Amino acid sequence: MEFLLGPVGIKDELVSLRVSVEPRLLEDLLETLARLDFPVNPQLYHRPVQVTVEFPASSTRVEDVRDALSNNGFSASSLKVTRARGQQPDAPVIRP
Repeated sequence: MEFLLGPVGIKDELVSLRVSVEPRLLEDLLETLARLDFPVNPQLYHRPVQVTVEFPASSTRVEDVRDALSNNGFSASSLKVTRARGQQPDAPVIRP
């Protein structure tokens, strides 16, 4: 399992964050993510009725992302959190 050192010395897990939106909202979502105080390197997955944006982050940043989403007109519950790719199968899952 991959761990990072958190801002107060707490171990935290590398997770994968995912948000799906209608294509017309993609630009607004990307602008919201760009305003976060940590770098976001998103991968985009396009489907006819939605675009999924996925990016890795520290588990200590999940609430920051939820807050940014809700403060910019997106549902905080639209954020899905899973193990980062490449982690061992027995690594704990962080639930939204």
